[in-house]
Amino acid sequence: QVQLVESGGGSVQTGGSVTLSCATSGYTFDRASMGWFRQAEGKEREGIAAVDRAGHTKYADSVKDRAAIYKDNAKNVLYLQMHSLKLEDSAFYYCAAKPESFLTSLRESTYTYWGQGTQVTVSS
Repeated sequence: QVQLVESGGGSVQTGGSVTLSCATSGYTFDRASMGWFRQAEGKEREGIAAVDRAGHTKYADSVKDRAAIYKDNAKNVLYLQMHSLKLEDSAFYYCAAKPESFLTSLRESTYTYWGQGTQVTVSS
């Protein structure tokens, strides 16, 4: 049974930083493509960061230069670090997985499994 569980969300002030974690189980983590998505209230879900099994990364323009996605293959955990947070970064953040993949994709349709999400609220 595949499970993805996000953690690390909360309230942050503008200009601050946050590190989100996604603990995974039920598939071969180091052979999967992984992604982080977010959905703000009233908006569509947006892919913001992705990493493939070789460690290649891709970022959305909205977070480029402010975010880092990385995998800890020993712990089966995916991370997303973001700094210089803005009000518009407030959203529910989700991790997603596509096992046995070489893709580095920000498209929702790429991914097979999803976590339940963690809320990040940025305030001034």
